[in-house]
Amino acid sequence: MQGTVEPMTASGGGYEQPTVRQFTIFLENRVGKLTHMLSSFAKAGLRVNALAVEESADTALVRVICSNCEVGRQCLRDGEFSFTETNVLAIEVPRDDSQPLISVCTALLGAEINIHYAYPLLRAKSEPAMALYVDDITLACRVLIRRQFKILGETDLQ
Repeated sequence: MQGTVEPMTASGGGYEQPTVRQFTIFLENRVGKLTHMLSSFAKAGLRVNALAVEESADTALVRVICSNCEVGRQCLRDGEFSFTETNVLAIEVPRDDSQPLISVCTALLGAEINIHYAYPLLRAKSEPAMALYVDDITLACRVLIRRQFKILGETDLQ
């Protein structure tokens, strides 16, 4: 009788959700607030892998993906920042595709999945990557995997 094969992830064995944790932080639109928030991550030894800022007159929504979501959450709580959390897809964007963003959009369009927002991920010595917030993460994962896109998990960002 054959033994079972454990699912593998980048860090060894076990199962990892095919998503990454995104924090959406509500900041006053004042000079130095963003630097203060990013400094709190740096003091905890975290690397910010993605940052997107949506600004309005009085406030800003700052979307952040960091190298360790547990430590990031604690930093935000300790700094008394107002924030929410959500899961987003993180995918590698292949260099060998002349129009990789069109390939991603076309794949998701075929499954009628809306992209609500997207922004780039910073990764040293790795393929380019992007974060996507979509209607249906599970279906989007299936579609993108079938199209040979690599889906990243939390351990891929550490």
